[in-house]
Amino acid sequence: MKQDLQLQLIDTHAAGDVSRIVVGGIDPLPGATVRDKMHYLASDADGLRKLLLNEPYGAPEMSVDLIVPPSDPAASMGYIIMEVMGYPIYSGSNTICTATALLEQGLIPKQEGEQQFKLESPAGLVSINARVVNGVVQSITCAGLPSYIHTYQESVRVPGFGDVTYSVAYSGGFYALVDARELGFNLTLDEEAELARCAHAIVEAIQADRGFSHYTLGDVGPLPFLHFMGPVEQVADDFYRSRSTTYVHPGVICRSTTGTGTSARLALMHHEGRIKPGDRLETVSLRHTGFIGQFTGTHNTTNYEVVDNTITGQAFVLAHSNIIVNCGDPMVDCAGLHHILRDAAHHVLEDKNDSL
Repeated sequence: MKQDLQLQLIDTHAAGDVSRIVVGGIDPLPGATVRDKMHYLASDADGLRKLLLNEPYGAPEMSVDLIVPPSDPAASMGYIIMEVMGYPIYSGSNTICTATALLEQGLIPKQEGEQQFKLESPAGLVSINARVVNGVVQSITCAGLPSYIHTYQESVRVPGFGDVTYSVAYSGGFYALVDARELGFNLTLDEEAELARCAHAIVEAIQADRGFSHYTLGDVGPLPFLHFMGPVEQVADDFYRSRSTTYVHPGVICRSTTGTGTSARLALMHHEGRIKPGDRLETVSLRHTGFIGQFTGTHNTTNYEVVDNTITGQAFVLAHSNIIVNCGDPMVDCAGLHHILRDAAHHVLEDKNDSL
């Protein structure tokens, strides 16, 4: 067994969602692409995700992003997203946090003003526009995944809540979209626990009733997410705002509105003819934080009109830390982890060509 095992982390948050960016301590992962490396983690080294999201190191409300070398030469870095529900191929808040951490750490050289670069996610290349003012990353705008409405205004019987009307969007994961007012919610912080209970019941009812398949990815598993929608307020000719909150796992309501949830809302608003290209939507969380999604255009597939979009938000660095992985700790399970941990003597990520 290796001794003095450490992970190097940058803790960040975007709109309240905490993302732990792993920048060192992991040996090279097999796989030709970032997507391949993600599959390896999921099948052979899921201990990393569990270690950093469970006691005593973390909490299920957090996310983890592992920095890996990109396979696409156009990308500056690659990253793998880990959450309590598994391995999403894309996340807006995680992308905003990862891009900010890479810039603030100097792993991607920071430039004053506007700068553009690309990251490689498991979903593919992601275009990033960073705005830097006085050396501080003020905002990150990232391309949201092409989003579309799979199901519109269906109904499901939910034990304890009656018949619930929902739509389903794909925006990096399948989202059930429900009107918060129809369920008696004002989307305030004191409702958080009841929102989680209600969302769990609705998601379970939908999962039992039907499945969903992506038009190119096929079966991506049962519907995992639910997005509560508040009323839409028109702030300007091209700008809208809405209270929102997103459920991601039993007992877990995201601190932010989520980037992919915001993309899903844009897809629904377009489907209903309520926005035009160039329009923006600010989703506002229970904690009064938010992201701004912009509807940039559409393209057609065989069965769906797909919405192109971007997500803008700001992330903040919370901490730089070394996590000591003590496999002798009875609360730490190294069974799915020790084989990818790097010796402490080689723990520093020096540049993008270093393997993790």
